[in-house]
Amino acid sequence: MDLDHLIQRKRERFEQLEAEIRDPALFSNRKRAGEIMREHASTKALLGTWTELTGARTQLANNRELASSPDDELAQMAREEIPQLEQRAADLERDVQIALLPADENEERDAIIEIRAGTGGSEAAIFAADLYRMYNRYAEAAGLKIEDMESSPSELGGLKEVIFKVSGESVFRKLRYESGVHRVQRVPATEAQGRIHTSTATVAVLPEAEDVDFELKPEELRIEVSRAGGPGGQGVNTTDSAVQVLHIPTGTIVRCQDGRSQIKNKERALSILRSRLLERKQQEEAAKYSAQRRGQIGTGGREEKIRTYNFPQNRVTDHRVGVTLYNLDRFMEGDLEQMISALQAADLAERLKESTSAG
Repeated sequence: MDLDHLIQRKRERFEQLEAEIRDPALFSNRKRAGEIMREHASTKALLGTWTELTGARTQLANNRELASSPDDELAQMAREEIPQLEQRAADLERDVQIALLPADENEERDAIIEIRAGTGGSEAAIFAADLYRMYNRYAEAAGLKIEDMESSPSELGGLKEVIFKVSGESVFRKLRYESGVHRVQRVPATEAQGRIHTSTATVAVLPEAEDVDFELKPEELRIEVSRAGGPGGQGVNTTDSAVQVLHIPTGTIVRCQDGRSQIKNKERALSILRSRLLERKQQEEAAKYSAQRRGQIGTGGREEKIRTYNFPQNRVTDHRVGVTLYNLDRFMEGDLEQMISALQAADLAERLKESTSAG
């Protein structure tokens, strides 16, 4: 990767950003102003890191030269500092490379998570409920906010489907790698013979879409209201609060009935629909430009088996990065940080490898 050339381009871009910020007209468009200010801050930080790297490299070169000095004491001091300087230069170079990677516009977004029971009958639904609880615990510990949007309970306390929103700082960046098929191996509570069963649940993590990302045209929507069914109390069951939205061009259907308010259910349904359509659009674009790339952490597709939860061995294994942890009991209580960090590191290594090859 030709860092000097890329840094020169960043310097030129920084001068353009400075000029835009000095123009009072910029702040008449709040969205545009926010984008420019964020880019200005990140570019300034990158150039600052580059200055530190240049200084570390200069100091390292000086120490290497002093290491061959006829003054034995000075040469010894210089040699002792070289490993520390080499490590600092390497760390700063990696920081620069990371900062130069193309930004993912979704990373800072909130996320809409959809969990559905897969194969395994009632045990799959119980596992889906366990995953929902796990993400709730993680969100609580991480200071994130959960908003339930829709659910479909099953017998024995399980969930056939649950959809919820997670909001806070960089939510999608943290949870994006959870998309895929989650497999559980354990003895179900209903198993009299003590046999281990295998069941699955699917998780989809969608970046929350905004109106500007995907315009929903009224003529392309068919919105129907009806009486909510299932659990929810008298107030829910006796009002026409359930809302179903059909996006005619794609045939995508979203139904929300958990809330008592028809207006609230409509808002939730449109939010889920918008996010699903944005995900579909982004996947189509990614397929056009990156058809050959799967990446180390996989595609994030809903059909991809990504993780196994083995209860008898207290083991959780992520198949994309080959990470196995023997703390499944804590993992199910929301202690996901180690796994999330491993997935982020693997993705970063893959992106750095690609950018270096391209450079």
